[in-house]
Order: sequence, then structure tokens, then C-alpha cells
Amino acid sequence: MDRPVTDIERPRLPLIEICVEGIDGLLAAQAAGADRVELCASLIEGGITPSLGTVRAALELATIPFHVIVRPRGGDFLYSDTEYGSMLADARALRELGVAGVVVGCLNADGTIDEKRMSELVRAAGPLNVTCHRAFDMTRDPAEALEALIRCKVGRVLTSGQRDTALQGAALLADLVRQAGDRIIILGCGALDPDNIAEVAGTTGLTEMHFAALKDVPSTMRYRNPHVGMGGDDLDREYRTTVTDGALVAATIAAVRA
Repeated sequence: MDRPVTDIERPRLPLIEICVEGIDGLLAAQAAGADRVELCASLIEGGITPSLGTVRAALELATIPFHVIVRPRGGDFLYSDTEYGSMLADARALRELGVAGVVVGCLNADGTIDEKRMSELVRAAGPLNVTCHRAFDMTRDPAEALEALIRCKVGRVLTSGQRDTALQGAALLADLVRQAGDRIIILGCGALDPDNIAEVAGTTGLTEMHFAALKDVPSTMRYRNPHVGMGGDDLDREYRTTVTDGALVAATIAAVRA
């Protein structure tokens, strides 16, 4: 769990975590009423570890807790020894910096939780909150995966119920909430918005919910070189930025707490 809070400080349930990219996203989310942030880089890849400079700036500016994703690359969650070594180093560095938590996930090739690595990451994080991210949604047996994470002493698991949206995964989310009891927190996610978040909360019993409220904004660059792209073949991507939409964050929170 996050640091103890008084009854006056305790947020209304469900607790709302916003997935953001960088400092501007964190500031927008906290201004819009988020209770907690998951801090990432490159959300276009599903989120990877932000720079230590970004984390240090977040520590200076954040007024709410934030958890930092520890993920060395996009793609699957089966990591090489060198990738895993970098994850351990990041977890230790984030512990030394004093963030509220880390977000990690390692799988075996057969679709089970890699308990050895997850347990080692929990130990590396020390007193920090540890969340297993949506690597969980790629496991072959969610009930067993949840028990594995409990054995690893992970504090919460981020999941859409192994479907693209929380509405589609609502039945499994409800099952996981019941299975978890008070042993681990189920942090529900999956295309949550003002139109569906209250329904998902009501049908699943989730006490914590997570979403990214994003919008694309055009670049303010006046000069644009049409002959060069910095990555991929979507040249227009060079001239638009994906940002956290504070108004959408606030509207979604209001919809679930009405």
C-alpha cells in the first residue's frame, strides 16, 4: 500500500491512478484530481522506463504519489539476462531516489509468472510499492498467476481482465477481486472513460482503477522537413504529440464518483 493517510486525506473510492508520459502528463493528472500516477516514457510502446532526470523532476513537482514503470523495451515480457539486469538496477535506483512505487512484470515462455525474477525485483524495490503491470494479462491462467504474484509479495496487479477493455473483461475482474480478498489489490484498467467507468466499478467491485486520458496535439514547429522521419514510416507522427487530457481525467473521475 502507499504511505498511510489520515481519514481526512483518504481519497474517495475507487482510488484513481492515471497513466502518463513525462512531467507534463503528471502535472495535468494531478491538477485534474488523480490520486496517483504511473509515470512512463513512450506510451506508444505501452510504456517504458522514464529517464532518471524525469523521475527527479517528478519528485520535485509531484503533490501526489507516483509509481514508475520498470520496463526496458516494448514488446513481450520475456527478458534476456542483460535486460533483466537493467531492471534490477532501475528498481534499486528508484528505491534510492525515494519514489512511491515501481511497476514491473516478467513472464516465462510458457505464459506463467516468472516467480524467481518477480521475487528478486520485489526485494530490490525494498519498501516501495510493487505493482505487476499488464504482463498479467498475457498469462495463460489468471487465477494461478494471481496466486504466483501473491507468493512473490507483489502489492497490486494491473489488469483489464485479459481483454482489450474492462467492459469485456468485467467478469474476470470481478472474479479476481473476490480471489484477491485483502491479499493483493486488483487495479482495473482497459479503455475506461466517462461513459463506462461507473458501470465497470459497479459490476466488478474494484477499489482502484487506472486509465490514460490521452489526446493528440499538433506540433508548433513552423518548419517541417518532409524528407526525414525519426522513426517508422508515419512521418506525420513527427509533428504531433500525445498528451494527458486534464479535462477528460476530471470528467472520468467525476463519472465514477457521482
